[in-house]
Formats: sequence, C-alpha cells, structure tokens
Amino acid sequence: MTTFQFASTLWLYQGKGAWHFVTLPIEAAQEIKFFSPQARGFMPVAVTATIGETTWKTSVFPDTKSGSYLLAVKAEVRKVEKLTAGQQVAVRLSLRE
Repeated sequence: MTTFQFASTLWLYQGKGAWHFVTLPIEAAQEIKFFSPQARGFMPVAVTATIGETTWKTSVFPDTKSGSYLLAVKAEVRKVEKLTAGQQVAVRLSLRE
C-alpha cells in the first residue's frame, strides 16, 4: 500500500457549502498519479485519510488551480480533532485499490 505523509493548511472554500480542504503537496500529487492507475484526467482517487486519531475512507480530487489534489475534511473529523480553517494539520494518506 502506498502511503504519503505531509503537513498542510486547512482552508475553507468560499463557495456554496462551506467545505474545508487540505491541498496535497505537488510531490504527493505526482506520486499519486504515478502509483494510481485510476489517477487519469479529473477522476477522484480513493484513499484512506488520517488526521490525528481519526481515520476515514474518502477520495482526493484533482484541482486544476493548484495542479494538485484536494482532500475534503468533513465536519465530523474537524470536530473530533478540534480543527479550524488556517490550522496546519499533519495528514497521512494511503491509496486504496
């Protein structure tokens, strides 16, 4: 299983829905594209994400603006881990098959 660990800033999308995201580092995005056959075009890539003590199954989505992938951090995770926009978070992602 391919795993990535990184720190990134949690940010709030200003559009409808008030979603919170973490942008993956470019290096991680390049490795995801290399190791994941489904990482073609604008398709999401299935991952298992961990922030703090919370682990959940989700997907990362390509982001043309940053040239990387975005990880949505759902409200339940933010609440349990006491996260707010602007905080630096440590993230571990594992590709799922």
